[in-house]
Amino acid sequence: MKVIKITAIIFLFFLIASGCANENVQIKFDVDSNLGYCHNQAQRTLTEIGDTTLIPRNILKDQQHWNLYPAVIGEWTAGFWPGTLWYVYENSKDEKIKASAIHYTELLYPLSKLPAYDHDLGFQLFCSYGNAFRLTGNEEYKQIILNAADTLATLFNPVVGTILSWPREVKPRNWPHNTIMDNMLNLEMLYWASKNGGNKELYNIATKHAETTMKNHFRPDNSSYHVAVYDTINGEFIKGVTHQGYADNTMWARGQAWAIYGYTVVYRETGDKKFLRFVEGVADKYLDNLPENEYVPFWDFNAPNIPDEPKDASSAAITASALLELSQLEDDEKKASKYKQAATNMLIELSSDKYQSRESKPSFLLHSTGHWPNKSEVNASINYADYYYIEALTRFKKYNLDN
Repeated sequence: MKVIKITAIIFLFFLIASGCANENVQIKFDVDSNLGYCHNQAQRTLTEIGDTTLIPRNILKDQQHWNLYPAVIGEWTAGFWPGTLWYVYENSKDEKIKASAIHYTELLYPLSKLPAYDHDLGFQLFCSYGNAFRLTGNEEYKQIILNAADTLATLFNPVVGTILSWPREVKPRNWPHNTIMDNMLNLEMLYWASKNGGNKELYNIATKHAETTMKNHFRPDNSSYHVAVYDTINGEFIKGVTHQGYADNTMWARGQAWAIYGYTVVYRETGDKKFLRFVEGVADKYLDNLPENEYVPFWDFNAPNIPDEPKDASSAAITASALLELSQLEDDEKKASKYKQAATNMLIELSSDKYQSRESKPSFLLHSTGHWPNKSEVNASINYADYYYIEALTRFKKYNLDN
């Protein structure tokens, strides 16, 4: 039987108080209530921003309204707002939301016609047009995705075996070929294109990228670097460094979340058990290092001033969505149960008064950290946190996990 959200929160509090929140205990979660909340917040955003061609990106700590950005090539988050609207439409069947989703998706069309600027085409065009095609079947949207996949593939270096993430950082930082962990999320578009009428070689590119990243982008303890730097002459790994984490030897929370999500997709698409075993280690490293009896991490697991460091709700949302899917793919029942329970706990915590924006702001979530070293988007609402939160809610409902 479903229970209202407040009951779930009280139950979670009881578990924490009894010291067993990390045990494999079934917790009920009212997914429909939280999907309804997202619907209301999306409607509120659309009312507040009005008729615009700008994309909501963030609401900073002391602000109450979205900061809007143009959907230009350098705006890597541009696809998350239309993608969020598609998920809202999928769950609500609200035709006005669908019309807005179409509007904001089609604003990104020019990005599909340009040479590759960096690796973010997957974030920009698969979160938007990918969900649009999935829910409408519009063949024009399909072709845009296929074109974008071909464009992204032009950044693949066969000598190195990965996609170049940031061409703009090659000279300033002396990073001849750099690949960031975030890039793992863009492989899904290549896999999708390869089996939906695109170039079959895209499958091989995505898998090679995943294999090379698996080999070089992780430490022996399964924690990840943010950036791997390679030699373009011989393809050898030069070093692992950070860009948005605290230090080169620390575990940046969102980077580890990207890795869990990315390798879950790679296993889903390839069926190769080496990727399943690998992502288990990466996921377990994340879960084992969460704050005690909490499921939203600090922005970097090794930041020096914990517990006085900012949290990162976006990392929890990404990880919750990934673990829900991983729980469905697992061949180990204990692992499947562990990942489903951890994801449920993450959603319960994200759906609490502490992390939902509620009346204070028109976003879904509070307390994400975008780029702490640059003091950018710290303790903010950010559009990709909202995107992965509603994706996780949608998966929770789709997998019928509330029964």
